[in-house]
Amino acid sequence: MDLQAASKDQLQQWAQQLEAEYETIKAQKLGLDLTRGKPSAEQLSLSNAMDGILDGNYSDDAGTDCRNYGGLDGIAGARALGAELIGAPASNVMAGGNSSLTLMHQAMSVAYHYGLNGPESAWNKQEKATFICPVPGYDRHYGVCEHIGINMVTVGMDANGPDMDAVEKLIKEDSSIVGMWAVPRFSNPTGVVYSDDVVARIAKLGNIANANFRVFWDNAYAVHALSDDAPQLANIWQACKEAGTEDSVLQFASTSKITFAGSGVAFLAASDANLSDFKKSLGFMTIGPDKVNQLRHVKFFAGDHALAEHMNKHAAIIRPRFESVLNHLQAAFGNNELGQWESAQGGYFISFDTQPGLAKEVVSLASEAGVKLTPAGATFPYGQDPQNSNIRIAPTVPTVEQVDEAMKVFVCCVKLASVKQALAA
Repeated sequence: MDLQAASKDQLQQWAQQLEAEYETIKAQKLGLDLTRGKPSAEQLSLSNAMDGILDGNYSDDAGTDCRNYGGLDGIAGARALGAELIGAPASNVMAGGNSSLTLMHQAMSVAYHYGLNGPESAWNKQEKATFICPVPGYDRHYGVCEHIGINMVTVGMDANGPDMDAVEKLIKEDSSIVGMWAVPRFSNPTGVVYSDDVVARIAKLGNIANANFRVFWDNAYAVHALSDDAPQLANIWQACKEAGTEDSVLQFASTSKITFAGSGVAFLAASDANLSDFKKSLGFMTIGPDKVNQLRHVKFFAGDHALAEHMNKHAAIIRPRFESVLNHLQAAFGNNELGQWESAQGGYFISFDTQPGLAKEVVSLASEAGVKLTPAGATFPYGQDPQNSNIRIAPTVPTVEQVDEAMKVFVCCVKLASVKQALAA
């Protein structure tokens, strides 16, 4: 389907064929959902053995009664698990509740209102506080900034990660910039793994930035590879040590897409100075995390290679869903200009770009045909995609057969919207 070379008669004929196909799909009254990157029930069941795993023994190896108050840092075993996920010393890892998003919001709130290096370091002391947001990216990150009142500016992404020339230029020219979001491995939604050079350059940002600058390094998909040969991620903790910028990066991770999404354990890794100031405020918010749940996770992942073996089971469930999406996209758009996409090797999403100006129309058409997609624009701050082209596909929850059906609808909607646009030109 070469729209540029097609005559008006050909375009009208294609439009009629696609309209007929679309009406047939609508008549099926499908109810499929590709909106959010949640684990499927099949994935969640991989962790059912955590239920009852403590067998009445609520003490950790240090003799701590995990049923009681206290332990703001989390139990030692959970901190060690976080260190394994993040790649930082366990002594610099906090184990919290079930949500890394909660920790990110708390850390940003503390940095904004109280400071992570004494009261004068609080971002609200500035006239304006600005975060750099690589796009397309994660909508909930943008929501945190918007909720707290932090301005957002965007930089593009490529196959190596954020455009670091643009990042460094912004930091040098704009003193209001206090931080940057990063999803470094299997980035949401593109699936990009930051290159070693990008990681090294991010680690060095603290040497040219505002003294209170912090990278929020959300390594949500650290162990979520679909194959053994998926790209590895350089260690940002080590890179910061080499650059002398240990205070400039806060690392986050969780088990929410590893065990139970609503009952995981979240982690924050940071320098001694950052942790000290963060805990000064955190102590007013909580007396301690759910240590019983932390202990369940410690017991569940006891033994060598337990985490890796568990994630291999996740990959076996997710992989066919990703393959279905990619096969449909390749068959429909592999030899034309109607769309571009990233072939993710891990994570939970596939990023698709329509021709400029069509994402909202495609999402609307799909919704009317019974397939829900993430709202167009969600992968950009303030919900504003300047090209109106990016769509995030989240294939993990439906069955493989349902993903297959949903992608047939998606392909039809992209083609129909594209032909209509060409006819209107």
